[in-house]
Amino acid sequence: MFELLVAGGWVMVPIVACSIISLTIIAERLWFLRDIRVAPKNLSYQISNLYRKSALSAEVLDKLRYGSPLGRILSVALANRHYDRELMKESVEESGRQVAIELERYLNTLGTIASITPLLGLLGTVIGMIKVFSVITHVGVGDATLLAGGISEALLTTAAGLTVAIPTLMFYRYFRRRVDELLLKMEEQAIYLVEFLHGERQEAEPAQ
Repeated sequence: MFELLVAGGWVMVPIVACSIISLTIIAERLWFLRDIRVAPKNLSYQISNLYRKSALSAEVLDKLRYGSPLGRILSVALANRHYDRELMKESVEESGRQVAIELERYLNTLGTIASITPLLGLLGTVIGMIKVFSVITHVGVGDATLLAGGISEALLTTAAGLTVAIPTLMFYRYFRRRVDELLLKMEEQAIYLVEFLHGERQEAEPAQ
């Protein structure tokens, strides 16, 4: 493996660096973008039940706020429950935009790697072919060993660039889709809690 990296020339250095960064981001996003980590199932229903029982202590609210991105959004809805429905929705939407940025973290870097690694491979190909033609110019086509070095460098960098770019692009697309799915799930639960709190507030107003 090391011999192949050396044979590929200096262009292999940024390609290998891109592969390490890509693998790190993919592993981190696979761990982070899980339902249980981002949008626990039925969390809004659990919170509404606790609200009905007047069991939302400060400890429960802190756990909700710091437990997950969805919990952070729901805690904003609870903090603004005394305001009208539109203000509640606006505060939830603002919190949702901040959460969306967190979910999309590093994805632009992943997309950039998927775009530039084939270009780096192409650059290595061009450099390798320049070396081949340089050898042909100086010694002709009789020495196959000298020609093979440049051709090998050209092919290795192209293969390396594509090897990094293809899985990186696949995971980039997957994570974009995954973020969209999680945002939809969070939106559904947030809307439910907003409507619930608004209904509870309306029921309590005549008694005041």
